[in-house]
Amino acid sequence: MAAEDEKNANLLQEVWKREENAKCADCGEPDPGWVSCTLGIFICFECSEIHHKIPYISEVKSVKKHRWEESQMQFLAQHGNALAKATYEAHVPAYYYRPAHSDCQVLREQWIRAKYERKEFLEPKKEVLYSNGLKDGILWKRGRDNGLYQPRRFLLSEKERCLKYFVKLDAKEPKIEVKIDTVNAMFQPEKMGHSNGLQITYLKDNKTRNIFVYHEDGKEIVDWFNTIRAVKFQHLKVAFPGASDEELKTRLTRNFLREGYMEKTGPKQKESFKKRWFSLDHRRLMYFKDPLDAFAKGEVFLGSEEQGYAVIKGLPRGTQVEANFKLKH
Repeated sequence: MAAEDEKNANLLQEVWKREENAKCADCGEPDPGWVSCTLGIFICFECSEIHHKIPYISEVKSVKKHRWEESQMQFLAQHGNALAKATYEAHVPAYYYRPAHSDCQVLREQWIRAKYERKEFLEPKKEVLYSNGLKDGILWKRGRDNGLYQPRRFLLSEKERCLKYFVKLDAKEPKIEVKIDTVNAMFQPEKMGHSNGLQITYLKDNKTRNIFVYHEDGKEIVDWFNTIRAVKFQHLKVAFPGASDEELKTRLTRNFLREGYMEKTGPKQKESFKKRWFSLDHRRLMYFKDPLDAFAKGEVFLGSEEQGYAVIKGLPRGTQVEANFKLKH
């Protein structure tokens, strides 16, 4: 028995060291230490926790902690991450968001379920809810003034190239109607205090408007996210017919480059410093009284150095603060 265990352990190490298995099959995290015995893939610990939720599809074992049978080792040696990707990711749409290890739980879980449980990418152009250019449904939206979440009907249309939401479920006229080319979406579970929290932004009179929504069903909120990406992708295909899919993918949705609290003084630089929430969206720097405010109290477009923009360490003489910088234009 000891000799057989040693043989299996050596074979496991050999398969583990293959280049194709050097990263998690689902999120790309280096040096994955877990295996789905039934799928024949190497995965990281965080993704293995998601696989544990679908035991009827994926049986998970640790590379180092568990005992391996010869039949399991033979199956793993004949499969691996490359074969799994060629099978379960054969027809992932160009617009579909492939989460990385740093992405939130709901994105990674629905990616894994889409591949192995729902098998959404086995066939070309398989009809799924996010691929038909139209989505109509209920999301819980945070009130602009009272901060309460209420059910609101949202409608996203590729044909009309816009996103609408209605205050009443049977309303004929939308509360807002936004052209899709100004819409962005990003998951914000920590900021919103909900695991399925989604922040939608758009420009109104060249100012950023935030809408915070969620749905209790993880699949539903991720479907909304990917439908937004799908509609934007089709719009960009028409607007930029010569651009490649890889180029267009970078323009679908984006996370803020950085967010957090800083102390800010007023334009006269004589007012007292106040704690404000800052968000950096590409070249647009915004600050808010509260992280979940609908509108920024102020926002600045950060131009290039050639245009006279600069970030300067320090503040005017006489200003007392431990760490600071000044934005100059």
